[in-house]
Order: sequence, then C-alpha cells, then structure tokens
Amino acid sequence: MEPTHIEHIGIAVESLEEAIPFYEKTFGLKCYSVEEVRDQKVKTAFFKIGQTKIELLESTAPDGPIGKFIEKKGQGVHHIAFAVKDLSTRLKELEQKDVQLIDKTPRKGAEGLNIAFLHPKSTFGVLTELCEKPEK
Repeated sequence: MEPTHIEHIGIAVESLEEAIPFYEKTFGLKCYSVEEVRDQKVKTAFFKIGQTKIELLESTAPDGPIGKFIEKKGQGVHHIAFAVKDLSTRLKELEQKDVQLIDKTPRKGAEGLNIAFLHPKSTFGVLTELCEKPEK
C-alpha cells in the first residue's frame, strides 16, 4: 500500500465555536467547511495547509466516538488519515497482513470521502484512517 499523501490530522475538541477562531486567528488559517456526520455523532471543521488538512472534531453526543475520546483522554490529536487509492483492496491486503481493522469495508465520511479505520493496537497506538475520494 502506498498512500498518496496525509489527507488530514483529526483533532478532538470540546467546542468548534471556540477552536475555529483560535486556528483562524493564531495560525491565519481559513475554515472552509463545517459539516455534521450524523452516523459518527460528530461535527467537523476543516482547514487546508498545502495538500494536508486539519480536521477539528466536536462530538454531537456523549456516547459518540469523539465524546468518549475526550472523556477518556481530553482534547487533542485523535487520528491521522492517509489518502489511498482502491480502499477496498487496501483493506483486504491489510487484513491478510493481520492488521486489525475497525472497518472491514469502506463507509462514508466527511467531505464525501470513503473511509475506514485501522485499530490502534495494530498501528503502534495511533488511530489511523484511510481515505479515498470516490469516483464520479
């Protein structure tokens, strides 16, 4: 598997309302998209830096993955995401290499991407997301 680039770095925050202005004022970045992903119980905000993005993640429910993460670990880096081609095939290859998958098949994520997560137990403690831009 050869990722094409780091798609984004996901950062869990308690409040997008507070975090967005911080990133805009402190780093001079522009938030270009805010989106809710209901099935993941999260609201996202994106900033672009070169080819890479920063994704801020605010939980929309305490029992959602981001809510649980913040409760357990506090705000901070949640995951790193790599852009790949042919995500379904990449997942099969990883499974054959005994990489523990959270998602065995791609699902829809923010910005219309197909996504799948690899379990941190297989990735040296880092929650890793693979992303693929769907064919049009």
